[in-house]
Amino acid sequence: MIHLHQFVFNDFQENTYLLWDETRECAIIDPGCFYHNEKEDLKKFIEGKNLNPVLLLNTHCHIDHVFGNKNVKETYQIPFLAHRDDEFFLQRMTTTGQIYGLSVESSPLPDKFLNEGDEVKFGNTILKVIHTPGHSPGGICFYHEESSTLIGGDVLFQGSIGRFDLPGGNYETLMRSITKKLFLLPDETKVYTGHGSMTTIGEEKRMNPFVLEYEAEMKPK
Repeated sequence: MIHLHQFVFNDFQENTYLLWDETRECAIIDPGCFYHNEKEDLKKFIEGKNLNPVLLLNTHCHIDHVFGNKNVKETYQIPFLAHRDDEFFLQRMTTTGQIYGLSVESSPLPDKFLNEGDEVKFGNTILKVIHTPGHSPGGICFYHEESSTLIGGDVLFQGSIGRFDLPGGNYETLMRSITKKLFLLPDETKVYTGHGSMTTIGEEKRMNPFVLEYEAEMKPK
């Protein structure tokens, strides 16, 4: 059985996730912990639950999702996995931080690159990798089929979609990622987003105004 805990970190109100199962092995996804107390909160939770972190995963490498990469990597000495097409965000992280007036720690680069169809394993858990570019070129989602759980990054939100006006973003690519990939998942799939509240695939199919507008535009005239 998979367990999930969500933290809200940094000034961008980014969602960081811990996933673990009965083995206590744990994956840390998008550690956005920027401030010292946030790093301590993450550490104390892991210790309090007696978890054993074994993987560091990024859904994408925008700065608000990777503030804590270095801290997590150095603290737990675990493999870091992300998509190759987002590596350039990590390489320019300190420069990006200066744009926001922030002094940030540089992130390590991935130990391994993930691609569409790959599987990420920890404990008795398997996460399927879905490549969902559009918000960022290397955006990926992690899908746990058994529990119908998706860690979706900044691709799809409750009643909204990810930004596509950032470097490497593209509206058409983003909408295809949502409608041609994520919407193939069961309607009951729980989507844990990079910001804001959880939603479901079914709810966004029915109610998301950006999706409904796009689908209306795609219908033959």
